[in-house]
Amino acid sequence: MTTRERNNSGQALLEVALIVPVLAIFIFGIVDYGRAIYDAEVIDNLSGEGSSMASRGTTLANTVTAVLADSDLNMSSLGCVIVSSVSAGANPNTFTIASQAQSAVCNSATSRVGCYPPPSSCGSATVPASIQTILQTSPSSTIYITEVFYNFKPVTPLGAFLGNSNLLPAQLYSVAYY
Repeated sequence: MTTRERNNSGQALLEVALIVPVLAIFIFGIVDYGRAIYDAEVIDNLSGEGSSMASRGTTLANTVTAVLADSDLNMSSLGCVIVSSVSAGANPNTFTIASQAQSAVCNSATSRVGCYPPPSSCGSATVPASIQTILQTSPSSTIYITEVFYNFKPVTPLGAFLGNSNLLPAQLYSVAYY
């Protein structure tokens, strides 16, 4: 082997040593961001399915059980499902949670709609303006709301680092109204 061939092989080794860490960072980032996007889509679908089931007459408790079981995510230990039925209150512009069911383990997740039965600190239901309009125009109607929380856990070392820097979500949330 000539001196020139040895220099070229050393150059190639140096190039590989510089490129491999950059490629690993890209691959790890793609894996964890891809999983976060997939998990967000799954919980979006779960919340829609839950509200649809509840609006068709499934009990809220059975809806929670079905939503927990209908996923490849580990919802029983990393997630929370809260299903609420909301109707117009006695006073104008007030909305009341008629009933609510939630999964057993909620990992410190609380409903963003409100709680049932409401203690003095809970107040009335909080719903978007479009839902308020529906409830005000037809006071006898009920809106079913499914909230799904999921604690996202990255699988790569880069994902753990990005999770600590708030670049990856620690908790995913989705809500659907039917």
